[in-house]
Amino acid sequence: MFHVLRQPGILATTLLAAGIMLVTMGARQSVGLFVGPLNTSTGLGIATISLALAIGQFTWGAIQPVAGALADRYGPRPVLVAGVLLMAAGSAVTPFMDSGFGLIVSLGLMSTIGSGASSFSVLIGAAARRLPPEARGAASGVINAGGSFGQFLFAPILQGLIQAVGWMGAMWSMALMTLAALPMIGKLTRSHEAPVKLASGDDHGLGQALRTALRDRSYLLLHAGFFTCGFHIAFLVTHLPGEVDLCGLPPSVASWSLAIIGLANVAGSLYAGGCVNRYRSKHVLAVMYTSRAVLIAAYLLAPRTPLVYYVFAAGLGFTWLATVPPTAAIVGKLFGVRYLGTLFGLTLLSHQIGGFLGAWLGGLAFARFGDFTWMWYTDMALAVVAALVNLPIREAAPRSHPQAAAA
Repeated sequence: MFHVLRQPGILATTLLAAGIMLVTMGARQSVGLFVGPLNTSTGLGIATISLALAIGQFTWGAIQPVAGALADRYGPRPVLVAGVLLMAAGSAVTPFMDSGFGLIVSLGLMSTIGSGASSFSVLIGAAARRLPPEARGAASGVINAGGSFGQFLFAPILQGLIQAVGWMGAMWSMALMTLAALPMIGKLTRSHEAPVKLASGDDHGLGQALRTALRDRSYLLLHAGFFTCGFHIAFLVTHLPGEVDLCGLPPSVASWSLAIIGLANVAGSLYAGGCVNRYRSKHVLAVMYTSRAVLIAAYLLAPRTPLVYYVFAAGLGFTWLATVPPTAAIVGKLFGVRYLGTLFGLTLLSHQIGGFLGAWLGGLAFARFGDFTWMWYTDMALAVVAALVNLPIREAAPRSHPQAAAA
């Protein structure tokens, strides 16, 4: 199902976008490892640090439609370069912040605006406009897998650096690693000089595209499901290390769990990219969200051992951000790819509003109850809701399976 990517130009575009995602998402998804060391060093409290990271979750989503619109208008290169530089600067100044406001500025604004501007909406939108329709699903899966593989690489490396040189040294190291994306941006944007020509019917203006989308019931239902996805991911990436610590297990269990999530999502993202061309994406999403509810229920009933965490991480990781290819595919089917960066960016904003609540409420729940029990119940219930709201979405059958029944 990935044979369509074998053409040199298509393969180069896909792999370069995946490489940028590897760096930006790998760094972003590993920030939860710094919560405990930051709290010990600054004494600010888990709730204060969680608020800064929660603002970061929202900010990352809020910048997506803006970055997508800028890339749709001016091209991806300036947006991507500015994003990587700002992300690196945010990491570099974090060790100098000794207040909640300072962390909000560095981790909640600078780092996340930068990572958001060099992430899904710009990369998938830019690639989709330059790839033939039959390659877009597989390419989005590979690009998404790049971010997941970055999490697999970054989590154990950063945990090792935290233990070896302290959290400040690890944060500065992460800033330097982020800059590794710059050469790939140069090569990627050079390959974008001859984009695939869009049909004239694809372009009715950004304003009209936004008005049409925001009146579309299917688009709004997609937002609702993606909101719950953001809640789930942000809660786990921020507070899984704290959950592991509550069980008396070493920090390495948390870092390896995050790494396993990333590695499993490589397989999940590739599989989801292939499913986009075979099944209706709304059904793929419904199955993914249902599996999360089942996995959380099994985790709550299981003993807290390293093996349980690793198995739990592998199961969750398979769908972790594998929701991105089918979600982007639905947006593309509904509205075309001319403004995919903007319209998919808006769905990512919904995702990160959920992310804000997942990160922030997790910190409040811990401060109030001393554990995350009620957050697990909430997460499980929202996963069921997400599965259900995707089913009524209006979506045509994939071209490769024209015999499928109409939605």
